[in-house]
Amino acid sequence: MGAQAQPPAQGQTAPDGRQGRRGGGGDPFAGQPRIKALIVSGGCCHDYSGEAKVMMDTIGRVLPVDWTLALQGGRGTMGSMPVYASDDWAKGYDIVIHNECLANVADPAYIRRITNAHRNGLPAMVIHCSMHSYRAATIDDWREFLGVTSKSHTAQHPISVKIVARDHSSLKGFKEDWVTPADELYVIDKLWPNAKALATAVSPEDKKEYPLVWVNEYAGRSRVFGTTIGHGSDTWNDPVYQDLLARGFKWALKKE
Repeated sequence: MGAQAQPPAQGQTAPDGRQGRRGGGGDPFAGQPRIKALIVSGGCCHDYSGEAKVMMDTIGRVLPVDWTLALQGGRGTMGSMPVYASDDWAKGYDIVIHNECLANVADPAYIRRITNAHRNGLPAMVIHCSMHSYRAATIDDWREFLGVTSKSHTAQHPISVKIVARDHSSLKGFKEDWVTPADELYVIDKLWPNAKALATAVSPEDKKEYPLVWVNEYAGRSRVFGTTIGHGSDTWNDPVYQDLLARGFKWALKKE
C-alpha cells in the first residue's frame, strides 16, 4: 500500500501526486528549472515517512524540487513496490532516491526493472537499508548499481567518520571530525570497480575499515551517491547528516 495522502510542505508533492502551494513569502528559486525527484521508500525497520520529510525539507532549502513520494512495500522484508510495476516507472524524473528495505525480494525480473531505469544516465541516491535490499538475489545487478555489496552490519554505536577523499567535489568543506549519533556500520564485502569510497569507519567488532559514503558511476553513465548511515531519527535530524544528503543530491545531479 502507498502512503496516505498528507498536505505537502512548501514546494513538495504529496504521495498522491498533489503539489504543494508556496506561501506568501515568494519563491526563492523563481526562474530556475525545477527538479523532479522520486523517493522510493518502505519495507522493514525504519520511520520512512519521517525520513522522507527530512529529505524533502533538507533538499528544498538548497534546490527547487517537485517531489513524489512512493511509500510502499509494507513493513517487512518481502513487500512489493507497485511503483516499479512498469518498465518506464522512472519516466519523467530527474533523480530517484532509493530508501527501501526489502532484503528477501529476489526476483531477477523485478530487480532488473529497477536497475535498467538507471542504466542510461538517471541519477540516484541510495541510503542505508537499500544496501541490504534484494540481498537474497543470486544476480548482482542491484549491487553493481549500488556500488557496494553488503549483507550485515554492526550493532548501533556512534560512528567516527574518516574522510578519505577530501578533494572530491561533493565533500569540499564538509565537517572534518564528524561522529554520528548511534547508527549501524554496514559491513561492505565488496566495493565495485566504478565506485569510490569518500568516507570510511572502523568497525568496533572486527576492527576492519569499511566505506560508509561513496560515489558510483553505474554502467559508466549514471551518478549514484550512497551512504549506509541513516538508521534512526537521531541521525536523520543531525545537521551534518542533512548536509551530507544535500551534497549527495547535488553531486548526483552535477550541481555540486
